[in-house]
Amino acid sequence: MRRSRYGVLGVLLAMLMLAACGQAGTTGTTAATAAPAQTQMPPTAAMVEQPTAAMAEQPTAAMAAGGLLDEVKKRGKLLISTDANYKPQSFKNPDGSWEGFDIDVGREIAKRLGVEPEFLDISFDVITAGNWNGRWDINVGSMTITADRKQVLLFTQPYYYTPAAFAVHTDSKATSIDELQGKRVGVGAATTYLDYLQGNLKLEGEEILKPPPTGVDVKIYDTDQLALQDLALGDGTRLDAVLTALPTIQDAIKSGQPFKVLGDPVYYEDLAVALDKNSPQDSQSLRDAIDQIIGQMHQDGTLTQLSMKYYGIDLTKKK
Repeated sequence: MRRSRYGVLGVLLAMLMLAACGQAGTTGTTAATAAPAQTQMPPTAAMVEQPTAAMAEQPTAAMAAGGLLDEVKKRGKLLISTDANYKPQSFKNPDGSWEGFDIDVGREIAKRLGVEPEFLDISFDVITAGNWNGRWDINVGSMTITADRKQVLLFTQPYYYTPAAFAVHTDSKATSIDELQGKRVGVGAATTYLDYLQGNLKLEGEEILKPPPTGVDVKIYDTDQLALQDLALGDGTRLDAVLTALPTIQDAIKSGQPFKVLGDPVYYEDLAVALDKNSPQDSQSLRDAIDQIIGQMHQDGTLTQLSMKYYGIDLTKKK
């Protein structure tokens, strides 16, 4: 709004006269009732037109509406939960540095948001339970979209797809997963692999290709890698098989582990970035921004390049 120069001068003169009268009338008043001298000074044009620094620091209604996205940008850091022992998806090198397909995806998401990534090693069962209480912002940990998880988590579109398969020791005589009846099969805690063996798996956008073997003795581990370590001890020593992602089995075989893949994949997984529905800051804004970024990464070939780098094949397109 524009103001008349003469109108402003008139207001200032009137206020000065009132201030002078006020000062003259202070004779006989107590210190408790006398107004401080600085409060009687008229506001300058700068004071009228410009907000104070304290006002500028207060969050506006638009910022509050931005929820977790604005919180992350203001912080300048994206807190990403993942698994430090899930090669080649995510793992830590001896020097403590993070590496893997999920790690590079997380870094690219943070880069396109204009912030820095920080990775946190969190147990998968804690992540899938939801109610993170703001301890991290997102999970980039090859999480499968399921109906049960959607009750507590928000998901982006999938950033890649992987087959689930059984691994057995190279000394195993089994030729089909049907021969695992009554055998000990290792799986990671809170995984779709556990749900599958227990007959409770409900996939979103996929179907189960082969029903689980009956009568399996399920052994639950903190991570899939720990299950594979026990399988490597020998056929039937601690485990007879492990159910996990096919790329994880293939990477272990490539590194010299005594495994072979048993049969065909039993189902495919749509893997997405997950966010907490009950975050202290509304997660929807950040979910929408990351979903858009993943769409761009599909279109510009970034995800394909990362898949080829870590898996040797393109897992970013649904088979």
